[in-house]
Amino acid sequence: MSKNLTTRAEDYSKWYNELAVKADLAENSGVRGCMVIKPYGYAIWEKLQGELDRRFKETGHSNAYFPLFVPKSLFEAEEKNAEGFAKECAIVTHYRLKNDPNNPGKLMVDPEAKLEEELIVRPTSEAIIWSTYKGWIQSYRDLPILINQWANVVRWEMRTRLFLRTSEFLWQEGHTAHATKEEALFEAKQMQDVYADVVENFMAIPVIKGYKTETERFAGADDTYTIEALMQDGKALQAGTSHFLGQNFAKAFDVKFTNKEGKQEYVWATSWGVSTRLMGALIMTHSDDNGLVLPPKLAPIQVVIVPIHRTNEQLQQIGEKADELIAEFKKRGISVKYDDRDTQKPGFKFAEWELKGVPVRIAIGPKDLENGTFEIARRDLLSKEIINADSAINHIENLLNEIQENLFVKAINHRTAHTTEVNSFEEFKEVLETKGGFLLAHWDGTPETEEKIKDLTKATIRCIPMDRKEEVGTCVLTGNPSKGRVLFAKAY
Repeated sequence: MSKNLTTRAEDYSKWYNELAVKADLAENSGVRGCMVIKPYGYAIWEKLQGELDRRFKETGHSNAYFPLFVPKSLFEAEEKNAEGFAKECAIVTHYRLKNDPNNPGKLMVDPEAKLEEELIVRPTSEAIIWSTYKGWIQSYRDLPILINQWANVVRWEMRTRLFLRTSEFLWQEGHTAHATKEEALFEAKQMQDVYADVVENFMAIPVIKGYKTETERFAGADDTYTIEALMQDGKALQAGTSHFLGQNFAKAFDVKFTNKEGKQEYVWATSWGVSTRLMGALIMTHSDDNGLVLPPKLAPIQVVIVPIHRTNEQLQQIGEKADELIAEFKKRGISVKYDDRDTQKPGFKFAEWELKGVPVRIAIGPKDLENGTFEIARRDLLSKEIINADSAINHIENLLNEIQENLFVKAINHRTAHTTEVNSFEEFKEVLETKGGFLLAHWDGTPETEEKIKDLTKATIRCIPMDRKEEVGTCVLTGNPSKGRVLFAKAY
């Protein structure tokens, strides 16, 4: 199998796009800016979805589903949220087509089928959900409401890229209602921790936890908590956000409850979400010029067995041994595929599974059966070894854990090597252009300075790290006093 991938050094963006398509993850669709997620790509998303869903339910959340369409009047109710998404909205104005009298065989919008009120195709669901919560909440006994939905949303993007930025994408969005500010703040931070835990321990992607500046926070939120990851090309990617909404949506939709003292209060709220852009993070954090590199916990196929044979008799003998291995792997919860296709040669299969990022490959030939050995290849290091057949199952089980840990350590080391403290604007610009990555720099705390740095360098404040040291310093741009360093980077 010829991969013919552009290398990362040649053109990182082209490498990414080619890999997403050639590894059978996704492809562009007939609808501009939208993608088709193919079965292999969707299998990875399902594993990630399953892990997230398990964590949500462990923390007391239930799944529900809300409408795709939001009446314009509801969408406008919370002004900051509406303004924040206005430029990305798709709008439904009519509900019927009819034959075009001037173009036989063509259809046209029926002007008599105009909607009384225009409908927004949800870019996010706060408006429709909070208008619903108004009917659910009367008393403190009705709280908290802890709901998540798995859904699609539409944000009309002009420049799109598979997984990272598409006009329609899949995600989950949690929307919770609470009796106190303290409960809502705890919820928002708890979900940030859940995201960080899944991304680090499941996807093997290290993240920095922090909160957004006022300029960067979610439209309609009082605070946005984020997890930020660093890609191989030195750009940051926002991997998940959790928003403390205060009472903004409760006031916009008049959602009140009677507290224990019998007084009326507005409800406190959060919302939080991650999307299929995590698939983009997965590709860009671990993969190489040979294709995908998947963490074992996320790989749809963790082990692939490839027979090497010349006769049908040899294939049958190898197949019997493969059946034994498959049964043992399944007992241990390890997903395995036996690739006995007779339409492709072993070399083609090796290249294909390497491209698709399967963590471990076992090759079995007649000599292996004679010698009681298997050839084991690991995808992350592109290395091979000969293993005694009797110890193969235990060895591979340990190997999968080792690969998972190795990918995380490798990503941590890359981030450490590409995180730089800078103390002047000249140094800021030089490091950004020559090395890239995360820059820790003093900032005077004003939106004006933040915007000017963005205009001059295209770098944004990714977050104010949760664990930052309080230290007196001077802003890299203005020289004004600063309380501590913030995290800058160019970002996707």
